[in-house]
Amino acid sequence: MALNKEFPGTKNETCANVEVICGSMFSGKTEELIRRLNHAIIAKLTVQIFKPIIDTRYDEHAIVSHNGNSIPCIAIAQSTDILQLYTDAQVVAIDEAQFFDNSLPQVCNTLANKGVRVIVAGLDMDFKGIPFDPIPAVMAIAEFVTKLHAVCVKCGNPALYSYRIVPGDDKIMLGETESYEPRCRNCYLTANNPQ
Repeated sequence: MALNKEFPGTKNETCANVEVICGSMFSGKTEELIRRLNHAIIAKLTVQIFKPIIDTRYDEHAIVSHNGNSIPCIAIAQSTDILQLYTDAQVVAIDEAQFFDNSLPQVCNTLANKGVRVIVAGLDMDFKGIPFDPIPAVMAIAEFVTKLHAVCVKCGNPALYSYRIVPGDDKIMLGETESYEPRCRNCYLTANNPQ
């Protein structure tokens, strides 16, 4: 029996489970997702990658990290589309998962229960510091959760917040460095509660 290289000691080649990669904007979530997918591809596992159709920032048909690394994907409208488009891949990846509906946890469970390794990446909090559904529910059913931190642009400490620097109260607003900054707790609170 082959051992899984990503999780030493496991005996199932694809290590059926749900993994979550979460954190603030600019923390390297997509970069880590691409790294894990490249490991799976090197191990000759079949992969299938999905992202929300509303994410058109870099490429409509690829997940792309802020560093410019990319890998082709399928853009979909809702999480249940994953089950309809699933092609018996051993690894299923879902990027920008915070933009999906609350059916995502069930979709992840359905795939993992079929023996699929499911890797989900997304923001765990919105710009107001509120848990960003459906990520918390996916984290609850995951075997593995990796919380990444960016670097606070104000002080250099680990940043867990995505601070919006442009006006607007909509929960979903696509943007990059022109719209958001990573902030640590103190710098985020100072900006939101000026004295």
